[in-house]
Formats: sequence, structure tokens, C-alpha cells
Amino acid sequence: MRLSELAYETISPDPQIDGLTADSRAVSRGFLFAALEGVKSDGADFIPQAEENGAAAILARPGVRSTLPVIEDPEPRRRLAQMAARFYPRQPEVVAGITGTNGKTSTARFAAQLWTLLGYEAGSMGTLGAQSRVYERPLAHTTPEPVTLHETLDAMARAGVTHLAMEASSHALAQHRPDAVNFRVAAFTNITQDHLDYHASFDDYFAAKGRLFSQLLTTSGTAAINMDGEGAQGVVEIARARNLPTIQTGVKGRDVKLLSCKPHLGGLALEIECNGYVYRADPPLIGAFQAENALLAAGIVIAAGAKPYDVMLQLDNLEGAPGRMEYITEVWGGGVYVDYAHTPDAVATALAAIRAHAPGKVIAIIGAGGDRDRTKRPLMGEAAAKYADTVIVADDNPRTEDPAAIRAELMKGCPDAKNIGDRAEAIATGVAMLSEGDVLLILGKGHEAGQQVGDEIFPFDDASVARDAASDRMKELG
Repeated sequence: MRLSELAYETISPDPQIDGLTADSRAVSRGFLFAALEGVKSDGADFIPQAEENGAAAILARPGVRSTLPVIEDPEPRRRLAQMAARFYPRQPEVVAGITGTNGKTSTARFAAQLWTLLGYEAGSMGTLGAQSRVYERPLAHTTPEPVTLHETLDAMARAGVTHLAMEASSHALAQHRPDAVNFRVAAFTNITQDHLDYHASFDDYFAAKGRLFSQLLTTSGTAAINMDGEGAQGVVEIARARNLPTIQTGVKGRDVKLLSCKPHLGGLALEIECNGYVYRADPPLIGAFQAENALLAAGIVIAAGAKPYDVMLQLDNLEGAPGRMEYITEVWGGGVYVDYAHTPDAVATALAAIRAHAPGKVIAIIGAGGDRDRTKRPLMGEAAAKYADTVIVADDNPRTEDPAAIRAELMKGCPDAKNIGDRAEAIATGVAMLSEGDVLLILGKGHEAGQQVGDEIFPFDDASVARDAASDRMKELG
């Protein structure tokens, strides 16, 4: 593809472009290098390296100099997204973007499952990677940078995926990564405190998520909104300002309304009103909040054109996402679960939800990631202390911070918690405390298979460690 085709402007000279990247180390001969300004470094400083590696052109903000043809744009991140979409032109016919603080992964997986059950070739993209029956790819970020994003969309479409539910993180939306995705549906779960290490304020955080509805959703698209989630009314107002139709879900929902949710040992007994009819469903999902995610997923699928009757009849068949209120094993009549909750609201929601499935006591293991929003740590501790009978504070992914200092900040909110830095030891301690009817909920890492200490990532999987601890405990008990 010629640079002029890629940039949609007349350029001379007009070199052939064989690839795109924002990483100067990944530049090969014939590539366009996007010199983006980052938090810690400026891509313009790496233009000489890109030139040396054989770059054919540069994308940069105005005023950046190079011996190569330069595409100037005051918003080069958005321009890169547009170029990536032209370089990798295929997308699934229906793409639903899902944003919110909590519940994005489960909602995306549920929507993909519903579409699949209805006979479509469907997939999801997000924290767990890009997945479908015909395509799978791990991803480094919830919402990849534009080149990887559109390369993946193109590959999924070529593989036959027609319906895709993808997570749209606030970082990605602020950085224009998904700006060239053809969103037919935009969905909102909720908004609570998170990522204030990146966003200047909570209002800035909400504005980033709001871009999915105010700027990226097509004018013929539909917004699906969990009306029980914090911030829902603000999203309704954004949609109303653009005259976009909405599908509103949840207890406060208008279109897919939750009439009742009764947790039991095997899942959730739901009663739902939709399109004038009342439906009953009993999906094997743990945690009443999963009803919000399931109904929002149903709203997404209906917004994309499916008949409400057909969607409602498939809710029984939903399966939980890995690391999201996932049942792991039983120990002496007690159950062990893992969940990805890593914000104050998510911790409170997960623990309150698991309580309904626990006739006995609730034991929680919490931790917090290093080099991330520090203000939420004592709030996470408070949430755990409020909703659990026993709290164990352990290391999560300390990264470059002092693990003991992170734990101390968490314990400001739960001063009576057990402080056990070694995560494996903490899990073994929690398992050893279980008796009949008790629940151990290991929070924070969910599906993750590694623990980052400093700049290294060591193999660590909460589920595997819990299974080993349970096995050892049962041997001890004979």
C-alpha cells in the first residue's frame, strides 16, 4: 500500500508501506514508524533508530523533523488507528464495544457465548485475549494498541468471525486505540474508582469511557446500558444527546428487567421481564452481580439484532469466564474460589455476592498491584473488612514497589487482617482455615498465570496454588 493511500493525502515522494509500528525496535524496511508521545518517553526521540532500521515514512505531531516523508497530525494516535484500519481493512460484521470499571470481561464472554448459541461465529477480545472457536491469540493489553488491534480484527474476520464483543479500557479510549473500529453496539457496565494514577480525575476517567458512546459508536448503532451500575444515567444522557437508541438492563432496566435473583449453591435463579414476557433462567454463575453482566450481554445481543425470545432461552447455558468468581476446589466441605476483583467496589461486590453462597464464614485474600493507583488500597482493605469474616493481606504484583509498603497501605483499611506477604503461604493459610460451609475467595489476580516482582514475571497461578494447598490439606486430615 502506498503512503498516500494509507494517509488519504497527496504525498511526494510516495513510498510503498509494508508495515506499521509505534516501536522503533520493531521497524523493518518499508515500515511506517509512528512517533508517539508517551508518559515516560517521546517517540520522536527514536526517529533516528527507525530511519536506521529502514523505515519508509514517519507519522508524528507537527514540527517533528526527519529525512523521510512525514505525515503530520496534531493527534497522531488517532491517525495511527485510522491508518491501521486501512492497512488491515477487515472487521467482523458486528462489533460490540464494552466499557466500565468492572464486569467487562464477563459481559464480553457472555455476549460471545450467546451469539454462538444462536448459531453465529462469535468471539471476544479483552483481558483474556482474542478468542473464538476459529481463532485465538493472547494479547498484552485489555484493548491492544491500534496495529495489533486491527491486525487481530482482520485475522478474526478472515477466519470467519462475524460477531465480536470487545473490551474497551479507559486507557485505550483516552489514547484513541479503538477509534477506527466500526462499533455497532456500545455497552456500559459501571464506573467506580480506578486508574486515577493515569487519569487526572474521576471526571476525566468517566470522560474517557464516555468517548465510546459520544464519538466511537456509529450513528446507526445502539447503546446497551446496565442501569444498576454507577454512572449509568450519565451514559444515557450521552446517548440521548446523539439521538441513539438504548437497551437498558438490570433491576432499574426498561428493556431487559431483572425481577428477582436468588443465589443458590449451583448458581443463580433469575426472573426476567423482556419485551412484555417474563422468563426464568438458572445459569451456573456465582455471585448476584453476574446477573447484571448476563443481562447486559443479553442486551448487547438484542441490540445487534437478535430476537429477545431466542436470547432469553439461552441464558441457562452461560458459563463463567476464567478467573471471574471461578470455583476451584472443595476442602473439608468448604469451597475455594478465585476472582479478578482489584478495586474497592469490585472487592465489596465479590464478597457480598459470595456471601449468599456461603452458609458458613467468608475468608478473603486481598492484595494490590504496585505502580498503580495507591489511593484505592486502604479502601480495598475497608471493603474486605466489611464483607469478610477473616481477611488475609498478601502480595499481588508488587512490580517495582516495596511489597511490605503496599500491604501496609491495604491494612490501613483492615487493621485486624493477617499480614502474610508470600502469596502461596497466604493461600495455604486460607485453605487451612476452611470447614464445612465456609468459602475462601482469593481476590486480585484471577486468571493471571504470573506474578510480577520488580521487572521479572514469575510463574504463579492462584487456582493451581489453591488446588495444591487443598490437596496437601486433605492429606494432612487423612
